[in-house]
Amino acid sequence: MKVTIKATLLGVGVMVVTLGALAAVLVPTQNQGRRGAVSPPSPSYGHDLARRITDFTRGTVAHSDYQPPLRAQRRTVAEGVGLFLDGRRAEAGRRLAEVEFGIREFADTGTGRRYAEIADRAAEAGRGWGRVYVDLGAPIRWSVQVPHPVADTGSEQLGLGVLRARPGGVLVLAGAHRNAGKGDRADVAHRRDTVFDAVCDELVERRLPGLQVHGFADATEPDYDVIASTGKGDHGLAAARRTATALRREGFDVCRAWVRRCALEGRSNEQGRRAAADGVPFLHMEFSRSVRDDEGRMRRAVAAMAAVLPR
Repeated sequence: MKVTIKATLLGVGVMVVTLGALAAVLVPTQNQGRRGAVSPPSPSYGHDLARRITDFTRGTVAHSDYQPPLRAQRRTVAEGVGLFLDGRRAEAGRRLAEVEFGIREFADTGTGRRYAEIADRAAEAGRGWGRVYVDLGAPIRWSVQVPHPVADTGSEQLGLGVLRARPGGVLVLAGAHRNAGKGDRADVAHRRDTVFDAVCDELVERRLPGLQVHGFADATEPDYDVIASTGKGDHGLAAARRTATALRREGFDVCRAWVRRCALEGRSNEQGRRAAADGVPFLHMEFSRSVRDDEGRMRRAVAAMAAVLPR
């Protein structure tokens, strides 16, 4: 009789444990789905960085709506990025989770190097606030910025190429087509009230030189492949000269805005204005459609730009 009772109790215990485990799978915890809750760290799988960015731009950016962020929201993302760059990763995760952003670290199967992806985990295609990629294998020394992915066809590939070509970089990528939303609200290169701009401000505060890539129609400057400028200021003039020289050696015709008048010099670019005000080098680089449509020329352009970035 005692044996029977013990066996029955044991069976009940096993059932309770089994049901508890099943409930843990089927029923979300109290923190899951709650605004500001910190999600568990994303598994560190290998991903092809090029594929992630291409899928994002073609599948999300090209069709995304745009929701202008509140000041507190854009500052929260920027502060989270800053905390991550400072090595305070747990704090960064908590801060970013307040606006439903998250961090994923992975090895790039294309290069073997490790990167962190900081991105919207809740409404990426609805808010259009963009992504940030951070090289984890070297001290951060510079940023490459892509304000008009998809709209400036291939500009995201230029940004990706530069990030992969030289360790120590941060890639800031806009999350919506520049014509998304009302008016010019999603044209992040010319607005101060965006997540993109807030993150770039955070990088300027860390004195990180910025390289911003754009694209232009061949008819805009038919005699040139590239328009190189330092934007509003001239703190990046030495780097701009080196970049123009490297591009010319690769066979590109470069309109140098510090030598002659060029179209699309980026004087009104907001990220360039902030960099100029703080005395931080900034390059505004425009590439013709003919360059951006040619894979070989794109590779040479990337190599030329990457060669002059801080090591």
